[in-house]
Amino acid sequence: MTVASRAVTAAFASLLLMGTAFAQTPAPAPAAPAPAAKTAPAPKSATAKPEQSAASKECSTEADAKGLHGKERKKFRSECKRKAGKPG
Repeated sequence: MTVASRAVTAAFASLLLMGTAFAQTPAPAPAAPAPAAKTAPAPKSATAKPEQSAASKECSTEADAKGLHGKERKKFRSECKRKAGKPG
């Protein structure tokens, strides 16, 4: 082989190997997001929220007393809460 052909072969091989070297570099770490201005959370609706919570707890207590689990418990609590939401 001549010196020129060896040089061309070496250059070609180095280009092929350089591609794999670049493929193995880790991705740059994502930039941290800019700190957002803290805003007060939106006020939650106070209408019937305590009633719903109390009814839910009461229905859960009744379901526990009856030893209900799974689908039966879910069905019982749904019906119980529906009845608790209606006056009378």
